[in-house]
Amino acid sequence: MRLIAGPSNKPLASAISEILDIPLANADFKSFSDEETLVDIHDNMRGEDVYIIQSTSRPANQHFMELLITLDAVKRSSARRITAVVPYFGYARQDSKSASRTPITAKLCADLLTTAGADRVLTMDLHARQIQGFFNIPADNLFGIPVFVKDIKNRFNGDDLMIVSPDVGGVVRARALGKKLEADLAIIDKRREQANDSEVMNVIGNVEGRNCIIIDDMGDTAGTLVNGAQALVDNGAKSVHAYVTHGILSGPANERIDNSTALESLTITDTIRYPHNGEACVKVRKVTVAPLFAKAIKRTHEETSISELF
Repeated sequence: MRLIAGPSNKPLASAISEILDIPLANADFKSFSDEETLVDIHDNMRGEDVYIIQSTSRPANQHFMELLITLDAVKRSSARRITAVVPYFGYARQDSKSASRTPITAKLCADLLTTAGADRVLTMDLHARQIQGFFNIPADNLFGIPVFVKDIKNRFNGDDLMIVSPDVGGVVRARALGKKLEADLAIIDKRREQANDSEVMNVIGNVEGRNCIIIDDMGDTAGTLVNGAQALVDNGAKSVHAYVTHGILSGPANERIDNSTALESLTITDTIRYPHNGEACVKVRKVTVAPLFAKAIKRTHEETSISELF
């Protein structure tokens, strides 16, 4: 087995490498003067089962191109099998035509990974589960819920918990978490006027006096989280915390979280490196998914079941 760490999230790749007790391959990622990406892999890949670990997070285009070029380099090195380990699969929000003459970019990215040489894909908490069907190769979608369940139990001991979905589309995820924690479910009904801008309309469920936990797959500008937390407090919630798998946290996200009097904490995983630049927000906590990815990679290599992890 060979592990290759892309530049987007080397701390996660290093943690996975340490758990599996397999060193990361020696690979250089460079750029020409016009910012074209050059990948140079120094270790032998012939006949190997290769896992390329690279999130397509900010800057999304650069990290995605690095992944594609690495796949091509490994394919041309006669690897036996290549798995693209993409902890955060970017462009997943564009999974359908939202208007006339708009792309379905999630499908395009799936096709590009296949064309570049991926034999299978390993990712986590896709924005929409049907994206798995966009791939013409095996695509395993891991779930961050087991990691969150363990952390929530350690922090809250199940006291008056209310699991909250930030929108109707996230009800399945929230219900799954609520079932594991034996907690009730509430839903925030919102209207999104435009991308990265949301307006909370109503809270479905009685949250008065409850410790509310908002669960979502990603947090970008944090508008939904902050507005949702305020709506819950306005409806009598005792406290509001949020758990998000992919902490994109771009633009005004940190400032919004810091300035929110309703949202007490935000817990994210390390599928995306945080902080990106500058200081981290004091309200943001991190839990690692490295052990989960390490187990999934080992099971893929040994041709055993991944579903048994859940």
